[in-house]
Amino acid sequence: QVQLVESGGGLVQPGGSLRLSCTASGFTLDNFDIGWFRQVPRKEREGVSFISGKDGSTFYSNSVKGRSTISRDKSKNTIYLHMNSLKPDDAAVYYCATALGLDEDNWHDSYEYDNWGQGTRVTISS
Repeated sequence: QVQLVESGGGLVQPGGSLRLSCTASGFTLDNFDIGWFRQVPRKEREGVSFISGKDGSTFYSNSVKGRSTISRDKSKNTIYLHMNSLKPDDAAVYYCATALGLDEDNWHDSYEYDNWGQGTRVTISS
């Protein structure tokens, strides 16, 4: 069964940090482009980070740039998103998704991805 599972969400204080994980089962992530997205109610899903399956290029949205790092651990078939200096606006459900060979100019477009996890919720509160 092909599946993506996100984990690592939870309650974090403002200014805190966390590490989200995206683990695949049933297939290997090695050659896939991976995007991290987040969504809050009544808003569109927002692309926050991307890592290329071709060359490891990474991209970040302006909203998380400088506070986040996306990485790939091939031995664990897992993609991580580290986020620091968390703000209330970072509260959302975070999703990872896969694509193959997408145009990197469109990395933030959710329609470019065809396999999604169920999401992990991040809550920011003191």
